[in-house]
Amino acid sequence: MTDVTATVTLAREAAAWWAGREFTARRSALLRWKRHLAAHCDDLADVIRAETGKPHGDALLEVMLAVEHLDWAARNAERVLRRRRVRSGLLGADHGAALEYHPLGVIGAIGPWNYPVYTPLGTISYALAAGNAVVFKPSEHTPATGTWLAQAWSETVSGPPVLQVVTGAGETGAALCAAGVDKIAFTGSAATARLVMAACARTLTPLVVEGGGKDAMIVAADADLDAAAEAAAFGAFGNAGQTCAGVERIYVERPVQAAFLSRLAAIAEGLRPGDQDLSPYGRMTTPEQPEIVRRHVRDAVARGGRAVVGGEGSVLPPYVHPVVLTGVPEDAEAMTAETFGPTVVVNPVDDLDQAVRLANASRYGLAASIFSGDRRKALGLARRLRAGATSINSVLGFAAIPALPFGGSGDSGFGRVHGADGLREFSRAQSVAWRRFRAPLPVMTLHRDPAVLSRAVRLFKIRHAR
Repeated sequence: MTDVTATVTLAREAAAWWAGREFTARRSALLRWKRHLAAHCDDLADVIRAETGKPHGDALLEVMLAVEHLDWAARNAERVLRRRRVRSGLLGADHGAALEYHPLGVIGAIGPWNYPVYTPLGTISYALAAGNAVVFKPSEHTPATGTWLAQAWSETVSGPPVLQVVTGAGETGAALCAAGVDKIAFTGSAATARLVMAACARTLTPLVVEGGGKDAMIVAADADLDAAAEAAAFGAFGNAGQTCAGVERIYVERPVQAAFLSRLAAIAEGLRPGDQDLSPYGRMTTPEQPEIVRRHVRDAVARGGRAVVGGEGSVLPPYVHPVVLTGVPEDAEAMTAETFGPTVVVNPVDDLDQAVRLANASRYGLAASIFSGDRRKALGLARRLRAGATSINSVLGFAAIPALPFGGSGDSGFGRVHGADGLREFSRAQSVAWRRFRAPLPVMTLHRDPAVLSRAVRLFKIRHAR
């Protein structure tokens, strides 16, 4: 285990240097790092593949998405965070006003194993672009990936160690929470998030949490069923189902449920996980995950659900073959707990109102997807969903758009990464007001003139009471 306290001390010194650099200098450094990641994307993908078991193509896609976000953060930080004038309003008309954002200092990033580059770079890229130093603790299952990223930074950006890595298991994360960082960004299970939050509470360290999801897809009767089934398969089975914003529940309007289910089943039956570069998906990354999948499938069938594709026998560690279930009760584990495996439940609904109610009846609130031939109707449904991000006629579409913030509510966590909100997440706002001239109606004084107050009240009523 790395000496976390010593690492954070170095980061504190580096943070002062980094924060003192102009936006243009930080942008230049981040873009050099970006070019290095892009030029060596195959090497990085090999490290990801070795640690997670995902196919090389999936690892490459992860790197490509992460680099797009890095590029956006580097190029947009100044526009989002620079000092800007704001209107003073009537009572403050004698003042000028401005708002600007400053770096927090040192950010502790605790990353997951399922997307060991894309997910942590959602914190690291935006935190660095905002002027912070970062101490990154990768998952104990993917330490080499985290080390590779930090080494790439040190090879391309000179100066104090603005990005450092500490490796280890849970005790390393706990030490990072207690080490005096200015904010923690955590990605993992809701249960672990509660432990991280409790540790941060001891030092009043703020945090942003992405705690997973039980994400729903809604398929309307007017949807393109072929496109919906293809997208559902990618969202449910891609990365061996180990995607926090993937697809675990599907609600289909009853008139098209059978047709949709047959299309999805045909795709699922043709998928064979393996360790080849061209395999549709690879092994389960952690040894514990197959048993969780088995338990959820067993419970679903015992509760009256039907396995359309696969079943308990699909769990062949370290692989899990696709499982498609239907008719699963809404209170079964497969509908309420994050399965994080290549399984999906397809249940019929009488109408889209019921679909929205069921999609929202979860303690998670991370992501969702909607398939419909009527975009206006789909947008209306999206507004009603308690999800931090929603894709229409696609799955995970938002993940490829750096300007869109990402995060959830409930057990999915709080705070946002990505986009302008992600830059501000790792900044502190500072408001500044300065007197420009003597107030014509001075009311903010202990020696207030009653006549002046009376005139001010009349103006106030003219402005607000009519």
